[in-house]
This record gives sequence, C-alpha cells and structure tokens, in this order.
Amino acid sequence: MKSSNIGGQAVLEGIMMKNQDRYAVAVRKPNKEIEVDVQEYHSVVPWKPLQKTPFIRGIFNFIDSLVLGMKTLTYSAGFFEDEEETEEELTEADIAKKEKQEKRIMNLTVAFSVVLAAGIFMILPYFLSNILKRHVSSRGMITVVEGILRVAIFLGYIWLISRMEDIQRTFMYHGAEHKCINCIEHGLVLNVENVRKSSRQHKRCGTSFLFFVMIVSIIFCFFITAESQIMRVVLRIALLPLIAGVSYELIRVAGNSDNYWINLLSKPGMWVQNMTTSEPDDSMIEVAICAVEAVFDWKAYQEENFGSLQENPGSENAGAQMPVQADGGGQ
Repeated sequence: MKSSNIGGQAVLEGIMMKNQDRYAVAVRKPNKEIEVDVQEYHSVVPWKPLQKTPFIRGIFNFIDSLVLGMKTLTYSAGFFEDEEETEEELTEADIAKKEKQEKRIMNLTVAFSVVLAAGIFMILPYFLSNILKRHVSSRGMITVVEGILRVAIFLGYIWLISRMEDIQRTFMYHGAEHKCINCIEHGLVLNVENVRKSSRQHKRCGTSFLFFVMIVSIIFCFFITAESQIMRVVLRIALLPLIAGVSYELIRVAGNSDNYWINLLSKPGMWVQNMTTSEPDDSMIEVAICAVEAVFDWKAYQEENFGSLQENPGSENAGAQMPVQADGGGQ
C-alpha cells in the first residue's frame, strides 16, 4: 500500500477532499446534481517551517482541520437553507457583510468547540475520578480510572450522536470518503464498483486521531502531575497541545507503515470507526469520486506507485478483505 497523503471529511450531503493546499467540496444538491467547489486553503499559521516541525505541526494541523471542517460544513449547509432572499438579490456589500459575519461566527464556534471538548473530555473525567479518593489512596489507580472514564465518555458521545438521522447519513458519506482513498491506495481504478468493495476503515482517520488523543492523555496525566488540585486541572489544559502533537505523529507513522505492531496499535481506533462510518450507497460514492478527482490525479499517482492500474480487486470480496490503509486526515 502507498499513502496518497490526501484526506478529507464528510459534510452535509457531501464530501470534502484536501490535497496539499487545495481542497474540493462535492455536494449532492436537492435537485440531485453534484456541485463541486475547488479552493485554496491557507493555514492559520503562515510560517511553513512550523507546519513541518514534528510535534508542533500536529497542533496547527488540528486547528486547520477544525477551521476547514467548519468552513466546508457551512458551505454544504447553504444548499439546504430556505432563505427569503437569494444571493442574486443581495448587493456586493450585503454579500461581503454576510461573509464577514459568517467568518466571525465560524471562528467563535471553533473556539467554543475546543473549550467545550476540553471541559467534557479532559476536566470532567478528572473531577469524576476524584470521587474515588474516599475509597482509594493510590494516585496511579485514580489516574487510570480517570483515563477509563475519558474513553467511556468519548465512546458514549459518539454512540449518542450516531443515533441522529442526519448524522447517520453523514457517517455514510464518511464511509465513502474512506473507501475512495483505500481504493486509490490499493492501486485500483477509481470507479463505483471498486470503491464499493474497498474497506471503510482508515488508519489516518480523524476518529483514530481523537482516540490516540484519549490514550496519550492517559499516559501524560499518569506521569505529569502536581500537588494542588487547581494545578492538576491547569496541567490537563496546558498539556493539550503537546498531546495533540504526539497523537498526530502517531497517526502519521500509522498511515505510512504496515508494521505488525503499528497495525496492532491502530486497531482500537479503527474499531471505533465502525461507529463513525457506515456503508454508503452508490450516489454517495459518486460524490466522493468527484471530490477526489477535483484535487488529485489518482491515475498519475497509481502509475508512479503501482506501474499499472488494476481494473478490479480480482474477486468479488477482495476489496473488503484488503488490509486497511490510512485515511487522508479526515475528520
């Protein structure tokens, strides 16, 4: 398997695919046509060295993923809003004002989401585990319980949102995103049939990244602590960038290696993907293919890495049984 280094995420009735500094959003509109929008993305950090420095790049990559994810989600939602006035009826000044307001709201939403996630997944488990202090004197045991609670809250959150009807369709598009990248990275012609047979699990998936964050945070909080309860809370917040940076490096290694131990380390995160991805229908796969082809020359990639294109996996079930390669950084 050869990593393509492309990635993306599911949006409302569509998919975003990103390749280096370009991204495409393909959306199945209410009239069933596919709209594809290709744009350049400029990182929140303009300094290229920081974007390539190990353990630091992961922090900014995570922020970029949140910003781009919110931006593309807002774009896709625009096709399904019932507005009294259409964009054609607005003046240029009105459009500019509206875009500025949307950007401000998007930035506030991203910031609020980060704070809320830190509170729910980092601080809440700490306070819940402290209840055990009355019965358990071992700090190590309490930290382990805190980690277990953190993972349980994370899995519970995913399970709850997966019950929502709109989210279920988004998870189907998420599956289509994974299947497309797996199809490409196994040297298969990118068509509906081959994509359908490919795996919907992906080692570089954003779900796996978040699961790594949970695990790495347990290790860090076990060895790095303080006497004061306030300082312990401060430490859990202060360590978040470092935890994200380490988790990102682990995902990069996993996505570019078929080592047995690396694959074993990736198994839990890929198991969680069974909750965040579903089998897509053919119309969703078509949308995913459009998003890929808008920003990535998969034929040139396959000729360079495989020498020739394979029309199909060789048997009806081969695609589903192929070893799983990484997601392109998706979310």
